[in-house]
Amino acid sequence: MSKRQPTLDEVALRAGVSRGTVSRVMNNAAHVSKKARQAVERAVEELGYVPSAAARSLATQRRGAVVLAISSDDPALFANLFFAEVITGVNAVIEETDLELLLVLAASERGRSRLTRILQSRGADGVMLLALRENDPLTKIAEEGHVPVVHGGRPLEKAPQWYVDADNRGGARQAVEYLISTGRQHIGTITGSLDMHVGVSRHLGFREAVALAGLSDRRVAHGDFSEESGAAGMARLLDEHPDLDAVFVASDAMAAGALTVLRERGRAVPDDIAVVGFNDIVTAQHTQPALTTVRQPIEALGREMTRMLVRLINGEQPTPLILPTELVIRNSA
Repeated sequence: MSKRQPTLDEVALRAGVSRGTVSRVMNNAAHVSKKARQAVERAVEELGYVPSAAARSLATQRRGAVVLAISSDDPALFANLFFAEVITGVNAVIEETDLELLLVLAASERGRSRLTRILQSRGADGVMLLALRENDPLTKIAEEGHVPVVHGGRPLEKAPQWYVDADNRGGARQAVEYLISTGRQHIGTITGSLDMHVGVSRHLGFREAVALAGLSDRRVAHGDFSEESGAAGMARLLDEHPDLDAVFVASDAMAAGALTVLRERGRAVPDDIAVVGFNDIVTAQHTQPALTTVRQPIEALGREMTRMLVRLINGEQPTPLILPTELVIRNSA
């Protein structure tokens, strides 16, 4: 016959604390005194108490799941190394908890309806939002879910209460300042999506750097962070600005497309045109030539937004976080 499982009340009685205190200790919540935590841990060991996921959910009124909602419904999303690294970081923290991760691609009406159903049914304890566009309906859906919400990157309209972002503006400015320091005078840019905070911020960083140097900010082509848009943007810049001697590209994927066009046009990199990207995804080291780029800690962004959400679920009040960027100099500039 199997040994009877002690109850939560028995653990509380043995520890000399309330049932709620036991629940908070079981879920690693903050605001539990060291003395109470040690008493509960001692009682758990003495009684051989093993909390089940169902018992924890019942005791804390939690579902034991969080949502990562991405404002995209592109099947090629998982081939995008940026999102792959973010999800790797998210999962690394989730594995340290008893939470389950629900991934929702929510750019379509169907995806948004799924997220709404999950939140209205209280099927998740919190939400992480990623890749939001201007006036994205996901913001309202998440707010109406009455659960903690953490943004990966900031919405374009206003900064939310809780977010993790990279220093996109500062990183872009540093990249262009580096190009200027090497003697480049006719610098262009291929922007990311300008209905996203990240795209606007990197464009502003470019504009600030050239303005401070007394250079023109009119050599601009607009992209959407995809390799194809980088190729199209590079072709447009070459056609419209034959004096171009450098280009800051707002993502490594777009920079890869730009390098392809430069090879096709017979323009040597970096002798004729220097190229700097942004992100430092794995492929940046393997382009021809290897890409000078701004490194943002992509996997860390996923880890930190998940840690922030877990802290919120546990009743803590974290502050927003801006992660630093770093210029990585290789052979393209």
